[in-house]
Amino acid sequence: MEQLLKMETKIVTIGKNDSSEDVEEKLACAGCVIRRGGLVAFPTETVYGLGGDALNPESSRKIYAAKGRPCDNPLIVHIADIAALEQIVCEIPQTAKKLADAFWPGPLTMIFRRAAIVPHQTTGGLDTVAVRMPGHPLARLFIRKAGGYVAAPSANLSGKPSPTLAKHVVQDMDGRIDMIIDAEGVEIGLESTIVDVTGEIPMILRPGYITQKMLSGVVGAVDMDVTIYDSSSAQAPKAPGMKYRHYAPKGELVIVEGEPQKVVRYINQQAALHEAEGKRTGIIGTEELLPEYHAASVKNAGSKSDSTTIARQLYTFLREFDDEDVSYIYAESFAETFTDYGFGQAVMNRLLKAAGHKVIRV
Repeated sequence: MEQLLKMETKIVTIGKNDSSEDVEEKLACAGCVIRRGGLVAFPTETVYGLGGDALNPESSRKIYAAKGRPCDNPLIVHIADIAALEQIVCEIPQTAKKLADAFWPGPLTMIFRRAAIVPHQTTGGLDTVAVRMPGHPLARLFIRKAGGYVAAPSANLSGKPSPTLAKHVVQDMDGRIDMIIDAEGVEIGLESTIVDVTGEIPMILRPGYITQKMLSGVVGAVDMDVTIYDSSSAQAPKAPGMKYRHYAPKGELVIVEGEPQKVVRYINQQAALHEAEGKRTGIIGTEELLPEYHAASVKNAGSKSDSTTIARQLYTFLREFDDEDVSYIYAESFAETFTDYGFGQAVMNRLLKAAGHKVIRV
């Protein structure tokens, strides 16, 4: 792993009262940092990204070093205009054109055959490249100011929960990168859906806000990679987050599934045992069952029927548990939402990654 020297990280705040001229000036400054080979954390509609020049191998090396991220874990290239796509991929399949028309700008990443201009340091050594056009207008303006191609994984230390607030970025990246843009805009709370469009049938490599049902409504059949919910795969990752444990809090996280009252009973029993040992316990519960839980820290994830609300708060909850020195965390399962091909797939995928696939059936 590359040695990382501590540096001064500049925090640039963009507020609601800033004029368009002020925003342009601040983002132009951030763009200059990228053009010089530096790193800038910036908000998107999904999570905060850690940006570097996607066409500069040294910038990608810096991203891996700042995050402590394995160098075979591909980075996503962020663009601001559809015309930019033609320069970094070998071809744009008709399937990809349809998906781009339907979901770009937005929380969808597509994997293409890479053009030679994209260095292997950015793609994790692969001959494919992951590309996204974010829906956040500030993010797209920043990308333009930065030269049009920004490689950006989530702006957290590798393995930790992705940041949805600037303060989370500061916790992980202060002294490790050049600049952090502090601005509102993160709405979804989970990373983008990733779809491989290099094959005959598109394949989801990471579920997200753009669901399998939404994708199939545009292009017909869409497959789901079987390794998404399987921790046993040893193959090289085709997309960010496939191979390594991600989103993990400091405390041990366990997912509990089963009949609601059995889930409540089991979690409360475990919490009581841990509390008796002097260990703090955290619970992520839906509002339907929330009054029945008893622990040092109980988080209200909202209604079980609203996976969007749960997703928006998930990473914040995991970071709050860290701040509260919680040793054991129990979360309700959302596995039953798999059947509707909805956003619950993405929530469960992130929970499984955070828990290291520790699931208890009661």
